[in-house]
Amino acid sequence: MKTLKNLLLLSTLIPMMAGAQERYGTRSGHITFFSETPMENIEAHNHKVSSVIDPATGAIQFAVLVKAFEFEKSLMQEHFNENYMESNTFPKADLKGTVEGMSAAQYKVPGVYAVTVKGDLTIHGVTRKVVEKGTITVEKSGAVVATSEFKVKPEDHGIAIPGVVRPNIAEHILVKVNMSYDKL
Repeated sequence: MKTLKNLLLLSTLIPMMAGAQERYGTRSGHITFFSETPMENIEAHNHKVSSVIDPATGAIQFAVLVKAFEFEKSLMQEHFNENYMESNTFPKADLKGTVEGMSAAQYKVPGVYAVTVKGDLTIHGVTRKVVEKGTITVEKSGAVVATSEFKVKPEDHGIAIPGVVRPNIAEHILVKVNMSYDKL
C-alpha cells in the first residue's frame, strides 16, 4: 500500500516539476513600425505586446493586439485599423517559433547573444514563415531583453494598398521589437 501511495505521489509531482521550467514573459513589450517615403513618414508604437520565451525548448510566442498601435495623427490610426489592417476582422498578429543560437544555460549568464528566430508570423490572417536575426541580452540582475529589426511587405500578408496612396506607404515596413522579460 505504501508503494502505491508513493507511486501516486510521484505521478502527481513529476508533471508539476516538468511544468516548473523557468520561463520568461511580458505583457508590456514594445513594437514599433516605421514607413518612410518622400511623401510622408508613418510611425506607430504598441506597448501592450505579450510574449513568452521558454529557454528549455527555445520556444517563443508573441501576441500583438492590432488596435493597440498608437499613431501621432488619429486619422492615420483610423485608416490603419479600418482600411488596411481591418482590425475588427483580424484583431491580433502573432508569431510562434523558436529561438536558435542560445542555450537554456546562457539565460543565467549575463551577456549579449546573437540569435535567430524562426517561426510563423501571422498578420492580417495570413501566415508566413520568417527567419529573423535578433539579440538577447541577459542583464546582471537576471532580466532578459530581446531586440530585433526586420522588414515586412504589407502585400505578403494580404494587406491591400490602394494605388492612389501607394506612394505614401513604404514598400517594406520597418518593424522594431524590444521586449523586457521577467521570470514567470
